[in-house]
Amino acid sequence: MVATQFLYALGLATTALGAPHVEKRAQTVWLAGDSTMAKASGTQQGWGVYLPYSLSLPVTNNAIGGRSARSFTVEGRFQTIIDSVKANDIVIIEFGHNDGGSLNGQDNGRTACPGAGDETCQSTYNGQAVTVLTYPKYLTNAGKALVAKGAKVIISSPTPNNPWEGGSFSYAPGRFTTYSRDVAKAIGANAIFVDHGQYTANIFQTLGKAKVDAFFPNDHTHTSPAGADVVQRAFVKGLLCQGGGFLNGFIKNSTASVEGKCI
Repeated sequence: MVATQFLYALGLATTALGAPHVEKRAQTVWLAGDSTMAKASGTQQGWGVYLPYSLSLPVTNNAIGGRSARSFTVEGRFQTIIDSVKANDIVIIEFGHNDGGSLNGQDNGRTACPGAGDETCQSTYNGQAVTVLTYPKYLTNAGKALVAKGAKVIISSPTPNNPWEGGSFSYAPGRFTTYSRDVAKAIGANAIFVDHGQYTANIFQTLGKAKVDAFFPNDHTHTSPAGADVVQRAFVKGLLCQGGGFLNGFIKNSTASVEGKCI
């Protein structure tokens, strides 16, 4: 009897020692983007700073000013997120403000190769010969790598510049909105597209020129803290109108509580 009890206790100890460690953690939402999403200060703020107020999940904001899909890739910033994500994390990716321009002349390190697919351009940046990919290719590569780690990806269209700047309301989605939509399709079932630009423009149109002009105290691209909060709500509206997407069950707002209409 004593020997049997000893062997039973030994078995329990061996099982406990040999059991794999299971990390208990909430899903994390990761943000990858430019200054319109990034943390700032003073009269300027990015919408990513206010997104945590609408979600019940922790948010890690890796957005940084002045970046494009290309420079975020080349600087290893996408790789940092890829290395950090766990299964079922959600990564929101939004670029477009710094991705245009021309590679003819001096390369600024941000401009993507023109095109919607696998096109490449040869350029010189900081005295080094470089191969530049298209905007969709940079985002598709990052998205597929994130999905391979078990993450879910939300590709978001870029926010609009002040659509009231010319005196009357004017907004038309650009090529980066089309590219972003196509990228989500290329990544596959573990990616969705949110037309953040259109949802934001719709709310800005309803709010009117005076109020929206006040959201842009420094230029026509970067919002004030109050403007950033409206912009994050527009993103949430886009999610809610799709049933919440990968964040279904983690959004604190209701569809009716956020300005704007579903598109």
